[in-house]
Amino acid sequence: MEPCKTMTVPQAGREYFNLGRNASYEAARRGDIPTIKIGRLLRVPVVALERKLEAVGGGQ
Repeated sequence: MEPCKTMTVPQAGREYFNLGRNASYEAARRGDIPTIKIGRLLRVPVVALERKLEAVGGGQ
């Protein structure tokens, strides 16, 4: 089974930055966590998040 290519904002905040729900949404609002909107859902593309981390040296 393939891993999911997107995750929720709280999942991404928790797994990648150890943030709570509100802090995760605030980081997404600032653009620190990349998001896409699918209908009413706000999702985080895993590839985009990992690329962003690599660009700032966080993927090491």
